[in-house]
Amino acid sequence: MDEPPDAQRSLITTLPRGGPDSVARDGRAVSAASGVALPRQPARGAAGLLPQLLLALVCGGYATGAAFGWGSPEAALFMGDFGLSGAAVLACASCFWYWRRRSSRFRPAWLLFAASSGMAGFGNAVWGWYEVVLKAPVPSPSLADFCFLLFAPPAIVGLLVLAKRPVTRAGWVCLALDAWLIGGSLLTLSWSLALAHTAHFRGESVAQAALSLAYPLLDIVLVSMVLALHFRRTSANRSAVNTAIAALALTVLCDALFTSPLLREHYRSGQILDAGWFAGSMLMAYAPWVARDEAARAPSPGRVTHHSGRPISGSLAALTPYLAAAVCTLGILYNVLDGRRIDRVVLFTGCTVVLALVVRQGIMLLDNISLTQELAHKENHFRSLVQGSSDVIMIAAPTGILRYVSPAAAGVYGRDADELIGSELAALIHPEDLGRVVHEVRRFLAAPPAEEPNTRIECRFRSGTGDWLNVESTVNRHHGGLIFNSRDVTERVRLQAQLQHNAEHDPLTDLPNRALFTRKVKQALSGRRATDAGTAVLFIDLDGFKAVNDTVGHQAGDELLVSAARRLQESVRAGDSTARFGGDEFAALILGDGTRDHAAREYRMYEIADRLRLRLSQPYKVEGGTEVRVAASIGVAFAEPGITPGELMRNADLAMYRAKQAGKGRVEMYAPQMQAEVVRRAELATRLRTALHEGEFALLHQPVVELGSGRVTAVGAQARWRSSQGILFTPAEFMRAADDGRGGGGGARVAELGRWMLEEAVEQAAQRYRAGHSVPVFVRLSASRLMDKALPPKSVEALLTRHRLPSGALILELSGGDPRVPLDELEHRLVALRRLGMRIALDGFGSGYAAISALRRLPIDVVKLDRGLVDGVVESARLHKITSGLLRIAADLGLQTVADGVDRPEQVCALRAMGCTHGLGMAFSGPLDEHRLRRALERGDYPVPGGLWTELPEDRDHALVGAPLPVRAGAARGGAGSLAHPPLRSHSETSVPPA
Repeated sequence: MDEPPDAQRSLITTLPRGGPDSVARDGRAVSAASGVALPRQPARGAAGLLPQLLLALVCGGYATGAAFGWGSPEAALFMGDFGLSGAAVLACASCFWYWRRRSSRFRPAWLLFAASSGMAGFGNAVWGWYEVVLKAPVPSPSLADFCFLLFAPPAIVGLLVLAKRPVTRAGWVCLALDAWLIGGSLLTLSWSLALAHTAHFRGESVAQAALSLAYPLLDIVLVSMVLALHFRRTSANRSAVNTAIAALALTVLCDALFTSPLLREHYRSGQILDAGWFAGSMLMAYAPWVARDEAARAPSPGRVTHHSGRPISGSLAALTPYLAAAVCTLGILYNVLDGRRIDRVVLFTGCTVVLALVVRQGIMLLDNISLTQELAHKENHFRSLVQGSSDVIMIAAPTGILRYVSPAAAGVYGRDADELIGSELAALIHPEDLGRVVHEVRRFLAAPPAEEPNTRIECRFRSGTGDWLNVESTVNRHHGGLIFNSRDVTERVRLQAQLQHNAEHDPLTDLPNRALFTRKVKQALSGRRATDAGTAVLFIDLDGFKAVNDTVGHQAGDELLVSAARRLQESVRAGDSTARFGGDEFAALILGDGTRDHAAREYRMYEIADRLRLRLSQPYKVEGGTEVRVAASIGVAFAEPGITPGELMRNADLAMYRAKQAGKGRVEMYAPQMQAEVVRRAELATRLRTALHEGEFALLHQPVVELGSGRVTAVGAQARWRSSQGILFTPAEFMRAADDGRGGGGGARVAELGRWMLEEAVEQAAQRYRAGHSVPVFVRLSASRLMDKALPPKSVEALLTRHRLPSGALILELSGGDPRVPLDELEHRLVALRRLGMRIALDGFGSGYAAISALRRLPIDVVKLDRGLVDGVVESARLHKITSGLLRIAADLGLQTVADGVDRPEQVCALRAMGCTHGLGMAFSGPLDEHRLRRALERGDYPVPGGLWTELPEDRDHALVGAPLPVRAGAARGGAGSLAHPPLRSHSETSVPPA
């Protein structure tokens, strides 16, 4: 490629050096010291040299044969006539074939050249027919003469197609004048030398004289077009055009020699003159395919080739008309100095040449005046654009000095343009950016201009106030250095930085978000400190934060989060990182100190995590001075060798959830079995999802037995899952798998399972009713499931109606206390269900304060004693007293009682003595399938152990059968046998009888 000019090289070496000394780019070795790219010149292959060598051998062989007479006169005649005809026909076929196979705007030129060569070939064939076949002289004129005359017009038009077409009318006029100047000059010269003698007919006919003049005149026109268009040819397919012009020029030269009186009288076919015509035809045959060879040898896109001949060719094109006029003048002077009388043809032609030259000069003068005015107009236009542009345009001299600065510098840089002119560009760029700018300038100047006409540089520029502005510049090459088109992008850079900060930080606490924290974890695991033992990730969750939002308000919750984030940042070291993932979840990256002792680093990290827990669990002052408290559950996971950032953060997350499950407000270290448990539960949940859709669940029923008589008064529905592996899962096992507590779709599976259980229990109960077994069924549902919008009271009523089951035969068993479910809303939902005739049972009575609150607020008909109380009611006097008290409370409120987990006869006696009326458990029967359940219902009762017992009232047949459950009250509570029916309103509105 070309070397940069001295001015650019001086600019490169003047600027301070920065970056590497040399750069390798796109296969070119670039020297940063001089800015010169040294391309590797491709070796010219032998593929393009072979056709040229073959062409030279053929032409040389023909010339040798012609020089030595071909060995015999007959062979000379044959080669002189049919040899030339064959060469012309070959040229015609080559140009025609190229015209058929290639598509370009120059195709018509090659078709015309094919026609021209075809005329020459046909003319030579006719000439050979007379000389070789008929062995007779060629008549004059003959068909061959007309073919030779038709050779020139297609060639002239083909040259016009190849020429670079003028774009203005003045250009077309100048082209015509140039052609006439050349043609007139040649006509003057040739007329003076030879054609004047030919014009005297010397006894020849008019046709013969016209034919004698037509040959040279057409050749003059063809030569004129060749010379006029040689300097106007298009840059495309340059080698092919040059070869075609050379072929035509050689043919015209031979024609001129043939028409001269000295050679024409002694010309015979097969002489050396025919070698010129033969070579012209062969060159024309080769001309169209030069373009393909040239394309094969074309340089790579990044390579810049030299065209040193362009200035010379441009000068010759400008001097061509004047050289033609000079030739015409020499022709006239030749006649004058020779003492001859000036021929009228010469005089007329010379006058027209002079007139054409004057007209051409006038046109060029007017064109120059128009171009000058247009240039001045454009210069004023561009000056106004530069002066009024909001961008700063600067021109740097080769020494790096600013030579020009546009007036916009005052508004952009806060400095006058005159103040900047003469200052060094390097002194205005920020020192930290200078090396990068210099390196980019060197790389840009070393690149080919055609491949990279400009480049873009962004750096900090000193303003008039001394501040640094972010400036973006488009750099272009200039003859005297570089042009910088600069604009102030400080606000854009600030906005981008702010957007980047917002994308990586939490908007409320300004802590890093999950994406940035993950990147920091990745850097800690793969950077210089990757081998530091003891690096850990802490996941932190604020327990009780939702209650703050619900009680104090979301504004107070936001203030609490901001305070917690500040405490978290203050509690870690400068090199550690903190983040907020959303909601009340935070994280911290604690870098290790290199401790190799596993126990020591666990102790250290536990100490740090516990300190964070205590700090985050301290009271917070929120809106209005209100003091709130939250606890912190923290999970810790260490960075082990080979662990990925995702795995490390997942381990910390698992440890944090284990801390929440273990009671909240504590620190848990990750252990591998946590992940194993998650995998096991995930597999179980997947199988559960499949089981729900493939019908692997079965519904069993456990009889509810009256403790006094052993009669079956109700049944409790219990789901069982027999997996495809034959494993039978209890409700506790598959419910834990269904509800993983982390919102991973478990809620949907629990809802689907509860819906299936309710529909299946109602359908089977209706079938039993129609079979004569009118016992109600207990169906256990959670509070959240009862509050589900997908299970309104109307849908339960529609379910009972569809299966024709009395509403009193369905007892909805409320299981577990969910603090997320408001008691007010739950109370309204249960009241609506009771109004439809269904009854409500409270499961797990006595297991916590939630059960007492539910007993106080909710409309309950039946309470089920918790299994934990029943298990120890015989062995523990404390549990005996508690259970007895709970049963008295239920009796005082008019509620029926059912003991869950009655597995031993002594438990039956004890519960019966304390006033519990019903129970279910292995003391009577386990869960039964439908067939065994019906056999038990047909039998009617189970044997009960004897012992101290007070007989039930006479109307005990109403217990748990289709009506509100009766309860037995003591003498002090209304006398023996009295029944209390639960009211249809909340117990918060029910007056409690005095004990």
